[in-house]
Amino acid sequence: MSGCNLCGETANQAVFTVKGYHLVECTGCGLAYIANQPSDAELARIYSGSEGYHAALKDPASTQWAVITRTAQAHLAFMAQVPGKGRLLDVGCSTGQFLNLARQAGYDVSGAEFSDDSRTFAANHFGLPVEPGSIHDTSLAAASLDLITKFDVIEHVRDPLSDMAAAYRLLKPGGWFALSTPNIDGLFPRLSRPLANRLNYWPHPEPPYHLYQYSVRTLAASLTKAGFRCGPVAHRRIPLDYTFGALSTLLRSPKRAAYAALFAPTALIGPWIGQGDWFYLAAQKPA
Repeated sequence: MSGCNLCGETANQAVFTVKGYHLVECTGCGLAYIANQPSDAELARIYSGSEGYHAALKDPASTQWAVITRTAQAHLAFMAQVPGKGRLLDVGCSTGQFLNLARQAGYDVSGAEFSDDSRTFAANHFGLPVEPGSIHDTSLAAASLDLITKFDVIEHVRDPLSDMAAAYRLLKPGGWFALSTPNIDGLFPRLSRPLANRLNYWPHPEPPYHLYQYSVRTLAASLTKAGFRCGPVAHRRIPLDYTFGALSTLLRSPKRAAYAALFAPTALIGPWIGQGDWFYLAAQKPA
């Protein structure tokens, strides 16, 4: 990468290296990102069904399906803080659980999804209108949408500011853009970060899937730079078994169990003090 996506600064400091990917932090604005991002071909491969990407989300009987359904319900609850139930585009809609709930709640919905397998499932299982690709590939007209959602997606994209500019263009004046993403400044990531390189273990960042690691401050700064006016923020936590591993995994690894015992309480406490390791943020296009 030539520089920071937010401020353009080329200087950065190392944070953590995992699987050969180097997470760094911009010395200008503090945005954290993977300095040596995967190629487009590699990203396409890891998001394919042949690699098992979101395989469990295509099985309504799976535990993961139930987890994602609860997450979709949380997304819908956050949207209650954003006025209006007009035309909504969910970017990175995956297998469609949130879009299905939003349609039931009265939104006029459509989606965009990079993964062919996930998009096909959303269309066939839920009967949802989902276009292939990213926000840049949609056939929707400029200033035609009341709401755009991008839940757990912005950290995955190559050029987040470009996606934010595209959202701004697609929204009507007064329209809302709602996002969720892991929070690198959450209580658990922040307290566990000093041990990351010593232990060669830090379950917060997820390269190569997550190309960026936002905080509330850096995401708000990015949205403001794209022309938005930032609105409500809600702090949440990533499910503990996702972060630390299932109980069966912990029982087989005393070191991981000790790590979980030390830091799981910080993940639980974080949202209560406005420092969750995952958060929502909504921003409005000025009327």
